[in-house]
Amino acid sequence: MPGDKRLDPIINKSSTAYYNYGFDDKTDLEKDISKSTLKALEQQEEKLKKEKWYSILTQVSVPFFIAGIGTIGAGTVLATVTKYEVFNDIRALYVLVPALLGLKGNLDMCLSSRLSTQANLGNMNDRKEVIKMIIGNIVLVQIQAIVASCIVSVFATAASAGINGNFEWVHTLLLATASMLTATLSCFILDLLLVSVIFLSHKMKLNPDNLATPLAASVGDLVSLIVLSSWARLLYSIHDEYPWLMGIVLGVYILILLPLWIYIVKKNKYTCNILTEGWTPVITALMISGTGGLILDMGVDEFNGYTIFQPIINGIGGNLVSVQVSRTSTMLHKTSIFGQIPSITRQWVSPCTALIRGVYPAKTARLLILLSLPGHAIFVFAADFVYNGVSTVTPIFVLMYLLVGFIQLVILLYGCHLLVHTMWRYKNDPDNSAIPYLTAIGDLSGSGLLLLGFMLLRSINWEYKPVK
Repeated sequence: MPGDKRLDPIINKSSTAYYNYGFDDKTDLEKDISKSTLKALEQQEEKLKKEKWYSILTQVSVPFFIAGIGTIGAGTVLATVTKYEVFNDIRALYVLVPALLGLKGNLDMCLSSRLSTQANLGNMNDRKEVIKMIIGNIVLVQIQAIVASCIVSVFATAASAGINGNFEWVHTLLLATASMLTATLSCFILDLLLVSVIFLSHKMKLNPDNLATPLAASVGDLVSLIVLSSWARLLYSIHDEYPWLMGIVLGVYILILLPLWIYIVKKNKYTCNILTEGWTPVITALMISGTGGLILDMGVDEFNGYTIFQPIINGIGGNLVSVQVSRTSTMLHKTSIFGQIPSITRQWVSPCTALIRGVYPAKTARLLILLSLPGHAIFVFAADFVYNGVSTVTPIFVLMYLLVGFIQLVILLYGCHLLVHTMWRYKNDPDNSAIPYLTAIGDLSGSGLLLLGFMLLRSINWEYKPVK
């Protein structure tokens, strides 16, 4: 209706030119916009309200449990690779692990959120435009992966040297090379998977917001860990005799591929703005995830079995909050215009309102919380059995693990509501910025809370004791 605040940016932008469109005054222009824009927004609100809870749960739960299998695999792989000589000799690799695993939240899930929003807005019907959109986004992620891997390798080296007192240039070169190869290869694999899932779900009339990010999480950690450990072992075997090979690899990436990718992205209308505006959340998230790596470094030495469950709790938390970010961002895109909060939600609300009942995103939030509890219970038993061959977890350990997972998810989902709405209110697209912050906070809070849980169990003589 006339006067709706969601129309103010359109009205103000058009106020100097309304005579050119045959209107007698600004009021007539406002009425005309009200008949089209506002009606469309209200129709989208009604459509979202009619979405059934069981439809959301069904679409989210299947990829969620598939993702759980991936995180169990990641935990098993991490527990195995920590015994490699390269991990024992170069302690900075432990700082590197959470940051590289977090790249799926920093880069790949942002790509998923952007493309899912475009699919839900109906912008994936022109094949030529879809191809441009996909190429631009994949190349953009490669640029971000190259830069991010350089930054995180420097951070890992400095942090590890400060704590452990060891610093060698050849180890720094190895970290940078392994980090860059891991980041670019794993991101490319995940991006191809994400694009396929989003395109197929769009064709099958399913909501890609519910499917793409969990499936990315299902293989993201596992792929990254396998790629990182493989490159690290290979480079470690040659780093004394052929250090110049690592210099050549870095030179090709930085001096040849990076300028080429930048040129392609700058010419792409779908990604040219993100190239200059999307760095703050990525870099900040890397620093937060790197801090989680310091916690991992402490937990590996102090507690047997910590590495089994750390990737699981971080992966599941990041998985679920990414679904919420993607759905909330799509809701804002479909029911409002940049800078305005639609009537079905509010920016500042209490945790109860945001997570249980009171605003539209709460419908998904409570489903995700309910889904996480049986999910975590299944994953903790499965991970323990896969690693040990027998079940060694105790009821009190499971209770501690579920409590840690619950607290972490509540923090992430409430932070998601506040962050996404605030970004939208200040005209910062949450598709590009919210997931990196939240997945990094998930890595830090998950690692820290799990370490506290292990310490608590040790203090009461109920410490987790794996067979291996």
